[in-house]
Amino acid sequence: MKIDLSGKKAFVTGSSGGIGRAIAVALSHSGATVAVHYRGDEAGARETLAQMRPDDGHLMLQGDVSEKDAVAGWFRSLHDAWGGLDIFINNAGIDGEKQPLAESEVDAWEKVISVNLLGGYYGVRQALQMMLPADGGVILSVTSVHEKIPWAGQSAYCASKAGISLMTQSLALEISDQNVRVLCLAPGAIKTDINKDVWSDEEQLADLKEKIPMRRMGDVEEIANLAVAMVSEEVGSYMTGTTVFADGGMITYPSFAKGG
Repeated sequence: MKIDLSGKKAFVTGSSGGIGRAIAVALSHSGATVAVHYRGDEAGARETLAQMRPDDGHLMLQGDVSEKDAVAGWFRSLHDAWGGLDIFINNAGIDGEKQPLAESEVDAWEKVISVNLLGGYYGVRQALQMMLPADGGVILSVTSVHEKIPWAGQSAYCASKAGISLMTQSLALEISDQNVRVLCLAPGAIKTDINKDVWSDEEQLADLKEKIPMRRMGDVEEIANLAVAMVSEEVGSYMTGTTVFADGGMITYPSFAKGG
């Protein structure tokens, strides 16, 4: 089945590298016109554009997703340039430093929440204000396997991703009869530059594989292709208010594979 997003306008936050870049590139090669977003890595954002299908309508936006006025400005720019928005990929996020909660720095904990949860809320809210009057659109938030699996030392990250998931489910109850679909895509261990310290270390990689029934890390292209399918009408037309996990089986409690 060929997925055709020709004529669709898509905005991908955090698309200067990693999963966000792969999604932006995949959307463009499926026919969509795409707005690339970055916070500080302009060179990375330009590399994303270079890998995308040529299109005079592609845009590049800069700023911090945790600053609500900046987020509102991006959507005004999209409206001025395109007149509407069909697909919003809420992808930008951080994991923060690993800290036991009792010893955590409040500012650091709040930063993760402000970027991942509040930043996601700001973007989703603005996207809805464009999509609902137009009677159509898809919002896909990239969460994490840790919206379900707890992670010691990363309570802020887990809380933020679980929060986005439940926000999405609640939103689906509000708008599912208004032709706007809302979804989450939860990757597991995906090989990117951000986690290179893990997959480039033999001991750490071996430990990680023990947590993955498929015994390998995923590739960004696998996540990107799934994202394209989920936002498409060919595959995702009857999907809303749910999370799709792409994690090699991490959520199946692999430690129980050989008995309890």
